[in-house]
Amino acid sequence: MNFDLIIKNGLVILDDEAKRLDIGVSSGKVSAIGLNLGKGAETIDATDFIVSPGMVDAHVHITDPGGGVRDFWEGYETGTNACAKGGVTTFMEMPLNQVPATIDKESLLIKYAAGEGKLLSDVGSFGGVVPFNLKGGIQELDEGGVSAYKCFMATCGDRSIDGDFMNVDDYSLYEGMKQVAKTGKVLAIHAENAAITDRLGEMAYQNGETTLAAYVKTRPVFTEVEPIRRAILLAKETGCRIHICHIACPEGVEEVTKARNEGVDVTCETCTHYLYFETDELDSIGPIVKCSPPIRDKKAQNGLWEKVNQEEIAFVTSDHSPCTPDLKDKENAFEAWGGISGVQNNVDVLFDEAVQKRGMSLSQFAKLIATNPAKRFNLEEKGCIAIGKDADFVFISPNNPYTLKAEDLAYRNKISPYVGRTIGAQIERTILRGQTIYSKENGISTKRIGRFIK
Repeated sequence: MNFDLIIKNGLVILDDEAKRLDIGVSSGKVSAIGLNLGKGAETIDATDFIVSPGMVDAHVHITDPGGGVRDFWEGYETGTNACAKGGVTTFMEMPLNQVPATIDKESLLIKYAAGEGKLLSDVGSFGGVVPFNLKGGIQELDEGGVSAYKCFMATCGDRSIDGDFMNVDDYSLYEGMKQVAKTGKVLAIHAENAAITDRLGEMAYQNGETTLAAYVKTRPVFTEVEPIRRAILLAKETGCRIHICHIACPEGVEEVTKARNEGVDVTCETCTHYLYFETDELDSIGPIVKCSPPIRDKKAQNGLWEKVNQEEIAFVTSDHSPCTPDLKDKENAFEAWGGISGVQNNVDVLFDEAVQKRGMSLSQFAKLIATNPAKRFNLEEKGCIAIGKDADFVFISPNNPYTLKAEDLAYRNKISPYVGRTIGAQIERTILRGQTIYSKENGISTKRIGRFIK
C-alpha cells in the first residue's frame, strides 16, 4: 500500500502503551499503524524520538481582532506559530480578550474572518456566557459551531471598551447554565469569588503592598473553593455540563472529584505553570509570572501533582494569556496584567516535569495533553494516534536539555516566565493532518494550513 507519509521507527504513544511502530498517513488521516507498511511519498525517520499525539491545548487566548485597543497583543499568525513550535496542533480559543468578545453570531463571524489565512494549527472556538447575551446569543453561538462555552465568576473585562467581555453574576450564571444545558455542550468556568478577591486586592493596594507574594495572599484558597462549590450546585440544578478551568489548589480538585462521584458531569484542568512555579520564587521573576488564580506554594503544587497522578485532573493547559510588555513592566505587581505566555512551552516543560522527573507513563502523558481534552470538547478527529484520526503528531526529543531564550519565542511579544529556564526535552517536529508545520531543522512552516473546527 502506498501512503502520502510514513513515519518510521518512532516510539509511538497509543491509548494504553508506547511501542516502536510505523505510522501510515493518507489524505491527512492515520490510515495504518504497524511495521513494514509499504511506501510513502514522504518518509520521516523518527528513530530517536517519541511520537505523541499533537497537543490539544484546551485553554488559549488569542487577541485577534484587537478592536483598535489590543492590536499589538497576540494575533493568530504569531500565536499559531508558537503552537507549531511547541507541539500544539489544536487549541481551544477563549471568547476573550479579542474585541469584540465572542458572545453572539456577529462577533463569532468577525473572529472567524480575523483568522482566515493566518492559522498554522487547528482552532476550536469557545463562545462566551455574559450578562448581556442571554436573549439569543448563546443559541447563535451554538448554531455558529462553537465547541463549548466560557464564563468568569471572577471580575474581568474593561468596561471602558465597547464589546469587551464581562463576568457573570449569580443570576446570569444560573440562566446561562440553563441555556447551555439545552445545547448539550460544556460550560468552562473561571471560578474565583469576585467580591472577596476584589476587595482584598483593593485593601492591599491601598495599604501600600506591591509584591506578588502579597497579591497571592489576596486570593486565598477558599476564594477558589467557594465558587467551585457554587458552580457545582447550579450545575446540579440546571443539568449543565461544566468544566472548571485552571485550578491552582488541590482543595478545588477535591470538590470536583466529590461532585463527579455524585454523578455531576464536571471535569477540571490545571496549568503547566501551577505545576512548575511556586509562590516563593515569584518576586524574583517579576510580573511576567502574575496570573489568576495565583501560583500557590510548594504544598499546593505537590498536591496538584498528586491529583494529576491520580487522574482527578482531566488535562493540563497553558492558559496562554499574553499582553504587550508595557502591561507587565510594572514595579507594583497589583498594577500588572494577570496572564502568562505559555503555549509554546507546554509540551516540553510538562514532558520534562511529568515523564522525565516524576516517571509518568507516556500513555498518561498523552491523555493529559491530547486525548482527554479532545474527548471533553467533542473533537472527534483529534486527540490520539489511531486509524481514522487526524494525523496530528509531535516528535519529542527526550533527555535533550536546552535553555530557553527570548529570541526562541514565536510570540508577537517575546516575554515568558520560562525564559532562562533549562528544559530537559525538545520539540523536534510538529505535524498537522500529515503536513509538517514545524521542524527543528527547517523552522516554522509558511503554509497556513490550520482551520477553525466548527
